[in-house]
Amino acid sequence: MKIVVGGGFGAGKTTFVGSVSEIMPLTTEAVMTEASVGIDNLDATPRKQTTTVAMDFGRVSLDKDLVLYLFGTPGQERFWFMWDDLVRGAIGAVVLTDTRRLADSFSPIDFFEDRGLPYVVGLNCFDGEQTHGIDEVRDALAIAETVPIVQCDARDRESVKNTLITMVEYSMERWVSAHGAGVS
Repeated sequence: MKIVVGGGFGAGKTTFVGSVSEIMPLTTEAVMTEASVGIDNLDATPRKQTTTVAMDFGRVSLDKDLVLYLFGTPGQERFWFMWDDLVRGAIGAVVLTDTRRLADSFSPIDFFEDRGLPYVVGLNCFDGEQTHGIDEVRDALAIAETVPIVQCDARDRESVKNTLITMVEYSMERWVSAHGAGVS
């Protein structure tokens, strides 16, 4: 099953994919150069030195019959043209959110909603704390009550795995409600 990991610039998508992948993740990280000055806002991530310019790819087996293929999107607006190709065939998405910069999540959420792709919101923990709680984030981003929001730490394998399990379960619930439980 294919899952897309989207989110704003510097939200932790590459770390999320890498921390859970059972294979060496494929990344397209490039060193940030002077060309990104004035384009990429590094105020909240001053130590960030690289950025994804195409995608990240990883694989994780949740059990012997359930393998997830993870595709991390680039976060900068200038690379968003790739997102349509990355979501093709996906069962759902994780919108990784940095609660210090909630506004960066509006575009990814809109993107997945416009395409009817089930998504969950993962509130990535930075510096060991969350700036906003789940209810505050739901209200601020105008996310429906039916959409799962989970706290996660992109650096922690179990936390990422639990976020992915939530995504798979939510996608399955949406499929069953649209197609009926008796259809396989």
